[in-house]
Amino acid sequence: MNNAFDPASAAGLSERSRKLVERRTALLGPAYRLFYNDPVEVARAKGVLLYDSEGHEYLDAYNNVVSVGHCHPRVVAAISEQLGTLCTHTRYIQEGILNYAEDLLGTHADNLKHVMFTCTGSEANDLALRIARHYTGKRGIIVTDEAYHGNSDLTASFSPSLGAQSPLGTWVRRVPAPDSYRVAPDQMGPMMAAHVAKEIEDLERRGEGLAAFIADSMFSSDGIFSHPTDVLGPVRDVVHKAGGLFVADEVQSGFGRSGERLWGYQRHGIAPDIVTMGKPMGNGYPVAAVALSPDIVKNFGRDNRYFNTFGGNSVAMAAAQAVLNVIRDEKLQENSLRVGKMLRDGFAELAKRYEQIGDIRGSGLYVGLELVKDRASKQPDAAAAAAVVNGLRARRVLISATGANANTLKIRPPLVFSEANADRLLSETEKVFAAL
Repeated sequence: MNNAFDPASAAGLSERSRKLVERRTALLGPAYRLFYNDPVEVARAKGVLLYDSEGHEYLDAYNNVVSVGHCHPRVVAAISEQLGTLCTHTRYIQEGILNYAEDLLGTHADNLKHVMFTCTGSEANDLALRIARHYTGKRGIIVTDEAYHGNSDLTASFSPSLGAQSPLGTWVRRVPAPDSYRVAPDQMGPMMAAHVAKEIEDLERRGEGLAAFIADSMFSSDGIFSHPTDVLGPVRDVVHKAGGLFVADEVQSGFGRSGERLWGYQRHGIAPDIVTMGKPMGNGYPVAAVALSPDIVKNFGRDNRYFNTFGGNSVAMAAAQAVLNVIRDEKLQENSLRVGKMLRDGFAELAKRYEQIGDIRGSGLYVGLELVKDRASKQPDAAAAAAVVNGLRARRVLISATGANANTLKIRPPLVFSEANADRLLSETEKVFAAL
């Protein structure tokens, strides 16, 4: 895992941190991971700030789950009020779920008329691919090289970013993400479509066929590739020609993250067959969803019951409605666009002085800085990325890293990130680069 703490180095931690890490390992087992060489303890949070048990403040430039800010009062109030009134499942008639479904669908492409609720993005992607397989009668799934789509048995099997020891399904095929740092813009769409067509041919030859192509339109785990925005159209055309479905995974890139549009796929000017949502949807309360065309789910609904004890429950709907309202009322999509540009412009100034910054990518408050050993060869520099991530952590600013080579700085703060917050991030980043 990128930016993972190595338990073997626990002896170098403070006594309190070491004891907590040892206790955590004993109680939670070996599969859990911590961030940073010196893991961060968090005790409370507000807005874009985290605090440890001693009251030290950290600038959170990484957590997109709390997209409207940690402990946003309107979301907290909506959850508390609904929890004190009613919390139950979807097998009773309730107006809240209908109001939210109508509101949410109104933000999406016109072909998306139904929405089904889950608790997590993993569940949403799992359900989406179950439906795609039922609709097409095929099993094949195509993803990008370093994609992450969840940790259920099904979604983990098409999430190559989980690592070489996490097995992929025999019906999974991978294609390169559109590397805007190394490939000419006019070649990326046709190149990606050609890779997808080749993998479809292989799936059909092996009797699997294509059920779906699924992608995060910001290619988050591949290294954050945001431009150009005409890449996915040719891919969708190839997928449809083969009888497959195009699934837009908006778990990370949706809800105004890109600044340009509410949904990442809208930047590419396409209408997906299925859209999955999660992470920031409830600002920390577990809520996720699948939006899809009626014809795609018609026979699935005929042949299967869908029920999720907690998916779409009354409190989840109150949380989700509050988040969507806050994004609109506080103009957070517009804030994402404005502050994100300020960040990228600031990093571009740093790049004039620090050769390690090879490329600056992103849209809105999703920014990627690819670090390289030299700009001529564009050779990835994972060590420099780790040094910057941990250098910022030492200065109580939190980001992470992404990409196949772990050399792209991943900056993804809550959408309430202000210009003053951006100034602090840029200032501290400059100090870290100067110390490398």
